[in-house]
Amino acid sequence: MKLLYLVHRLPYPPNKGDKVRSYHLLKHLAARHEVHLGTFIDDPDDEVHLPRVRELCAGLHAVRLNPRTAKLASLRGLLSGEALSLPYYRDAGLQAWVDEAAARVGFDAVVVFSGVMAQYAAGLKGVKTLVDFVDVDSAKWRDYAPEHAWPMSWLYRRESAKLLGFEQRVAREAACSFFVTDHEVALFRELSPGQPLRLAALGNGVDADFFAPDPARASPFAAGELPLVFTGAMDYWPNVDAVSWFAREMLPALRERFPALRFHIVGRSPAPAVQALAGEAVNVTGTVADVRPWLQHAAAVVAPLRLARGIQNKVLEAMAMARPVVAAGDCVRAITAQPQPGLQPADDASAYVERVGAWLADRAAADAAGRSAREFVVDGYSWDAHLAGLDRHLEAA
Repeated sequence: MKLLYLVHRLPYPPNKGDKVRSYHLLKHLAARHEVHLGTFIDDPDDEVHLPRVRELCAGLHAVRLNPRTAKLASLRGLLSGEALSLPYYRDAGLQAWVDEAAARVGFDAVVVFSGVMAQYAAGLKGVKTLVDFVDVDSAKWRDYAPEHAWPMSWLYRRESAKLLGFEQRVAREAACSFFVTDHEVALFRELSPGQPLRLAALGNGVDADFFAPDPARASPFAAGELPLVFTGAMDYWPNVDAVSWFAREMLPALRERFPALRFHIVGRSPAPAVQALAGEAVNVTGTVADVRPWLQHAAAVVAPLRLARGIQNKVLEAMAMARPVVAAGDCVRAITAQPQPGLQPADDASAYVERVGAWLADRAAADAAGRSAREFVVDGYSWDAHLAGLDRHLEAA
C-alpha cells in the first residue's frame, strides 16, 4: 500500500517514549508498504539522523520546529477558540507537501501518530485514516491542572476541554483510533458518551535483542556504590515530578538503611528542578550515549510516575535488561494483570521504600526477579506481535 505517515516528532532516534513507539511503527510499516513521512524536527541534534529515516521512506518532508517560537504561535488558539496544541504543530509548508503528495502518489491510507497531526489529513477525502492517539492527551492536561497555580491551572483546564473536542471529532471520522492500553480506550469512551467511535488498544513492545544484558558491557558506576536508576527525558514534566518526589520522600529513608545507595537520573535535557537534585546522593547524567549500561548494572530501577499512564517504555526496557522494577501501580497494571516477580507496584512513599529496600537487602533475589522480568517481556512484548493489530485495519482499508 501507499501510506502517508504523519508524526509530530521525527521518529528517530528512539531515545524517548513517543519516539520509541513512532519509530517501531515506521519500521513495521516500511517493511510492508511504501511510506511517505511528514514530520517535525524539534531538536537540532536529530537532523543528523535524517539519512537513516530516509532509508525507510519513499518520501520525506521534515519541518524544523523551534519550540520557543512554536509556543508563541500556539497562543493564536486563544483567539481562534481551539486547543493550543493545534497551532503549535501547524505549518503551511507541511500542509502543502501533504496535499501535493496526495495528488501525486494517490495514498491508499493515512496513519497518524499523535492526534494533533490529524489536522493535516482533514482535506484528504475518500482516504481511510488510522489514528494512533497513544494516550488520551486531553486527560493529561486535565491531570496537570491541579498541580499548578493560576493562570497555568486555567490554561491546562482549557487545553483539556478544547483538545478533547478535537480528539472526538478526529475519532468520529477515523476508520479506527488506537490507544496504548484497554484502560485508555475505556477512558476515551467514558469521556465521549454516546459517540459512534471505532477504538482499539495497540500496545507497546520492546526490542529485546537490543535491550539485552551483555557480560562484556562495562559498568558506569563507582566501585562499592549501590546504584538505583530512573531513565527518561528529563524535560518532561511527569518525569521531573517523579524524580523530585522520589528524591524528597523515599531516598532519605533508603539511604539511612543503605548508605552506599546513589540515585542516578539518566536522561536528556534535565530541567532546572532536576539539576538542583544533584549531589552526594543523586547523580544527574544528562544525555548518555547508551542507556543500557546504566540499566544492566543497576541494583534496581524505579518509575515513580504520579502523572503518567499507559505502557511505559522505560519499564519494559529495564525489564528486558533483566533488572527488577518498582513502578506506579497504574503503570504496572498497564503491562500485566497478574503479579510479576520482577515488576512490583507502589503508589506511596512507604511502598517504594519497602519494595526497593527488599531488593537492595537481597541482591540474589533481585537478580532472580530481574531474570524473570526479562523472560516476561521476551515472551509477550515483541513489537511485531503488538503492531499486527494495525495491519488488520490497514488490510480492511
